Parts: sequence; structure tokens; C-alpha cells
Amino acid sequence: MVAKEKAEIDVISSFLPAQMDDAAIETAIKQVIQETGASSMKDMGKVMGSLRSKYAGQMDFGKASGMIKGLLG
Repeated sequence: MVAKEKAEIDVISSFLPAQMDDAAIETAIKQVIQETGASSMKDMGKVMGSLRSKYAGQMDFGKASGMIKGLLG
């Protein structure tokens, strides 16, 4: 039964978008910051909104939030 479940997980996973690694997330954030002209923490919502529309299902937005704070703070 375990083998069957693992096989099903593998099939389902093949249809999901690949998750971005930390370097790819940081690159995407820097690009969106530049595109939106974000310069302070006040612009965080604008950056997150743009990231969510472009990278839904591909990015860990909890991790991205911390990176945005580091880059804008």
C-alpha cells in the first residue's frame, strides 16, 4: 500500500510547477522591486502582489516575505 501511495505522489508531483530555490526567489524579488520602483517597506504590498501574480504555485511566499524585508529594509 505504501508503494502505491508513493507512486501516486510521484504522478501528482509531475504535474505541479517546480518550486523555486532561494537564489531564484531573490532574483525574482530584485526584478520586481526594480519593475515596481519599490524603495521602502511601504511598497512591500506592491512587490508581494506582483510576485503572487507572476509566481503563484512556484514560490514560497513566507520565505519571499523575509527576503523582501531584508532588501527593502
